[in-house]
Formats: sequence, structure tokens, C-alpha cells
Amino acid sequence: MIRSKLRTLLLGGGSAAVMLATALVPATASASPAPEARGTAGAAAGFWSCTVPPGYTFTSTQNTLNCGGSGFRTYYFVQPPSDGLWACTTADGFTYSSTQNTLDCSTGGGFRTKYLLRTPKTGLWACTVPSGFTYTSTQSTLDCSTSGGFRTKYLLRAF
Repeated sequence: MIRSKLRTLLLGGGSAAVMLATALVPATASASPAPEARGTAGAAAGFWSCTVPPGYTFTSTQNTLNCGGSGFRTYYFVQPPSDGLWACTTADGFTYSSTQNTLDCSTGGGFRTKYLLRTPKTGLWACTVPSGFTYTSTQSTLDCSTSGGFRTKYLLRAF
């Protein structure tokens, strides 16, 4: 009898504590914060868009119902390309010096390549040789890999 009453009191007190804790925990939004909130370099000029405008690149994607049609569509965080920006596409007038596999750029699931955009200049180790440049040395590296394995990196020199 005493055990029964003790058990009832403990169960009642425990249930009350759980209900109180649940009521005090604030609800959180499930929407992803904009990349600028996560510290993406140069994100001040960026915005979410249903398309990638000419002259822009994108640094992140998410699924949305805001872009028309039925079902989910890709929403892009777009911004102008700039030196030091990790972008999901390469851009005219830029090269890149490193890559990473990420889910940030995915438009249909799976990993995609992200590129560290760089303004070409003499003395830069880059993964491509842009027009107006040649190279004076090479190295084999994983820095430039887009699908696994070693790739060539070039020491740029303007001509």
C-alpha cells in the first residue's frame, strides 16, 4: 500500500516535471539560415533566388516551394563572384585554387564540388590557367580534385 502510494506520487511528479520542461522550451524554426549567418565570405551582397542571374554564382542551395510549379524546386543563394569566395560554380575572370566536396551545392541530392575562387595574378598556385596567363611550375595535388585523385596545380605568371 505504501509502495503503491509512493509510486503514484513519483509518477505524478515526474509527469508534471516533463510537462513543465516541455512548456518552457521555446519552439525553434526549421528554416535554414542564410549563408551570411553562417559566416560565408562576401555574403553581404548575396540573396536567395529561384535562378542564378548572369554574372553571379551561387554558394548554397535549399529546396523550396516558393519558386512555382508543383513540388519542391531549388533555391540558390546567389552573389557576385569575388576573390576568396567558396562558390558552387566557376566564374569568368576567375580561377580557383582549391575544391571541396559538399552538400551545399546539391540541386538533386548527393555531393557536388565547391570551388575557392581566386583572382588570377602572378605567383598564385591555381587549378586552371586563365587566358592572359602562362605557368612556370606545376605540382600534383589533391587540392584541385573534382572527382577524386591527383590533379595538376599551376604557378601562374601573367604575360
